[in-house]
Amino acid sequence: MNQFSTHLLALAPLAILCATIVTVMLSIAVRRHHFTAATMTVIGLNAALLSLLGVLQVTPIQVTPLFIIDDFSLLFGAIVLVASLACTTLAHAYLETLPDRREEFYILLLCSAGGALALIASRHFASLFIGLELLSVPLYGMVAYAYRDRISLEAGLKYMVLSGAASAFLLFGMALLYAASGSLEYAGLIEGLANGGAHQSWVLIGTGMMIIALAFKLSLVPFHLWTPDVYEGAPGPVSAFLATVSKVAVFALLLRFFTLAAPATHDWLLTLMGVIAFASMLVGNLLALRQRNVKRLLGYSSIAHLGYLLTAIVAGGELGTEAVGVYLATYVATTLGAFGVVTLVSSPYSGTDAGALHHYRGLFWRRPYLAAVFTVMMLSLAGIPMTAGFLGKFYVIAVSVESGLWWLAGGIVAGSAIGLYYYLRMMVILFLDEPGESRRDAVSGWGQQSGGIMVLLLAAGVAVFGIYPQPLIALVNAAGMAGG
Repeated sequence: MNQFSTHLLALAPLAILCATIVTVMLSIAVRRHHFTAATMTVIGLNAALLSLLGVLQVTPIQVTPLFIIDDFSLLFGAIVLVASLACTTLAHAYLETLPDRREEFYILLLCSAGGALALIASRHFASLFIGLELLSVPLYGMVAYAYRDRISLEAGLKYMVLSGAASAFLLFGMALLYAASGSLEYAGLIEGLANGGAHQSWVLIGTGMMIIALAFKLSLVPFHLWTPDVYEGAPGPVSAFLATVSKVAVFALLLRFFTLAAPATHDWLLTLMGVIAFASMLVGNLLALRQRNVKRLLGYSSIAHLGYLLTAIVAGGELGTEAVGVYLATYVATTLGAFGVVTLVSSPYSGTDAGALHHYRGLFWRRPYLAAVFTVMMLSLAGIPMTAGFLGKFYVIAVSVESGLWWLAGGIVAGSAIGLYYYLRMMVILFLDEPGESRRDAVSGWGQQSGGIMVLLLAAGVAVFGIYPQPLIALVNAAGMAGG
């Protein structure tokens, strides 16, 4: 196999997504049909996922100076593709009665998923920026897709303006790092800065500005204020996509950057990130306590969980990398399941989603299996033993203790204790007597729908990996370090 064929095989998942985008676009031009567009998207995502088995035969491989395709990028790429597939499944049921054009939604989703794959494999500032923008720009349209609903349009505008500001910070930070080192590659910063002590302040400022931009994308304190509003206003499947695909891609980038780039390992910056992680744990959980909207509650909860995850990067080392992989896998499965239930309760589209707590009161008596799925997801988010969420929490506490970061370990314990209250409150609401007032209900026959089957599989996965986590741990270990 020659070099061109090898590089083409390494980029097969991204190439398949691009081909799927063109195919869906052409099908819309010929004849609009919602089921056809959704089916093509599912087929394309499955093909991209299966192509990862072929890519394993040529990894690790550097494809131009821009991308590194290794086991690390394949693991996080697989998580992105599975999450995108789940969001597509949820979107089909949700958008079925949307009084607007529905097919373009899948083009936006595929473009954003392609940006996530590019971001995960990037090892160069150029591919970093292109991947991040390809991930973010389609999200503006996805968040505001139900634009006839004022809250959705408002959420899309907020996300667009603030995301644009974050991109400006990112570009300025990259410019300062390039000015100091003369290199746009992460690893090249080490060599470029070997004799660049005079530019040390530029390096710290540039790296700090990049961290600000990435902290916005990850909803870390104090760059978190957009999160609950956007999660509440976005359609259910988009909230699930934001909370999973977007977070996985940016966090994988952050982990690779801290592994390869010398400026990112400066003690002062690591301390700053530790403070951000600690604040995110406490602020996210404390603000979630008073929420009366499930999507806002899950939004604040995601802030806390990203704070837990950031602890593993601050701690560093092989165990830190392993902790990130395990925690992200369990977080994605649990969050997809939670937002999946919200989406199914809100399906088909009929205006603002079923987000208020009273919409879920007595759900067990109407849809017992749906309530059971939501209960499993709340237990996992709370980190209760026998669920996958406990495994993730155990890992981040272990890595913080091993590194001597006792204050961060204490923050994880305190944040988890606070979170336990509102997760249990949400579970209790599911089993209360039904109110006399009118309420939203799950789509009829949800168990026979693909979305219902999908959340059942997620709940089963969360329970199985909570009881027998060895396959997941082995998979993460096989991905190795974020080197290259």
